[in-house]
Amino acid sequence: MAPKTGKHPLSSRAERETPSTKFAFPKERKEPLTDASHVRNAIARFNQVEGVSASERDAAWRRIKAAAKKYGIEVSHRPR
Repeated sequence: MAPKTGKHPLSSRAERETPSTKFAFPKERKEPLTDASHVRNAIARFNQVEGVSASERDAAWRRIKAAAKKYGIEVSHRPR
């Protein structure tokens, strides 16, 4: 059994049950924004998401910024 790290990753079931509105990229269900750890991860992986349009990427960034504000995460700029 793996040691506990204090983090609570989304299980496959939890991810399936998470509403699409809780993802940075809801159509693709990529980058969940369910807690501070996932929001930081979404910021770090923002430019790695493939197969999305520029408008989808813009909307995802707005969702990430809103989630970051909710969890008290400072976002200085959009990753390039």
